[in-house]
Amino acid sequence: MPDFPPRLENKFYLTEGGTETEILYKWGFELPEFAMFPLLDDPEADRVMRDIYRRYFDVAQKHDTGLLILGHDYRASPDWGTKLGYTPEGLADMQRRTIAFLDSMRREYEGKVTDVYIAGCVGPRGDAYGTGGDISEDEAEDYHSVQLTTLKSTPADMAIALTFNNIAEAVGVIRAAENIGIPIGVSLTLTPEGRLRSGPSLREAIEAIEDKTSGTAAWYGTNCSHPLEFASALSDEGPWRDRLRYVRPNAVKMDKIALCKLGHLEDGDPLELGQQMGDVALRFPQADILGGCCGTDERHLGEIADNVNNLRRVIAD
Repeated sequence: MPDFPPRLENKFYLTEGGTETEILYKWGFELPEFAMFPLLDDPEADRVMRDIYRRYFDVAQKHDTGLLILGHDYRASPDWGTKLGYTPEGLADMQRRTIAFLDSMRREYEGKVTDVYIAGCVGPRGDAYGTGGDISEDEAEDYHSVQLTTLKSTPADMAIALTFNNIAEAVGVIRAAENIGIPIGVSLTLTPEGRLRSGPSLREAIEAIEDKTSGTAAWYGTNCSHPLEFASALSDEGPWRDRLRYVRPNAVKMDKIALCKLGHLEDGDPLELGQQMGDVALRFPQADILGGCCGTDERHLGEIADNVNNLRRVIAD
């Protein structure tokens, strides 16, 4: 189901900011194996997470944008669930609860923020900052079908494969989503050189994935890189760029592994990031799902929304 969620007339979609880094470094909650969904069992963490998402909704309301929000289910796949001590049934229950959390936030803002869509979050089987290992297309399809099957039974509108780093796993997760009947977008993570850690450029990866899946992904994107890092990848010309809708930058330009090990929130300059993302939106008007990743919060989202809306008004005039 290409081009989902539907494109909006004179509006774009915001996504969330770096929820995990905010929870870790601003609020002091532990994320075992970088998993957020266990926090749903902690009433205080649940309250903090709801307030974080309320701030996202407030930015969308203030700037009249749509909103595409992700669940806490980045690690809700079989291997990670086992590492975290969950049975298959327990993991599926937590996955349903992550989507119920977002659905309750959507209903809380009903009539205040329109065009709100919920996505389940599918993380890679291995290390997001590695190469993806030796997983084959068929293995990836079987593996990710477990999480996607549960997601299909929830109020989620789509799935997003986040921080994927190799072609085979992306092909497998797209095929799984197609078979299960749920739209999926694929966001690839890049090195400072604008390439996947498994080797190909962003263009090479997207073209290869498209060829192997007959263009059935809803769209492609990139996250967990700063605009100065992914600029070289986006400068590569070609029709593949028409499939790029989703951009979520880190707050600062820094090695991702080092950024995760700092032990504090590195939030950069929200004003500067907003201006940089405004430039991205100007150069790539087809990219209409914009937000933040590591180190970002509602301040960065507000600056992004303000810059993008101002540019859209200038273009319209």
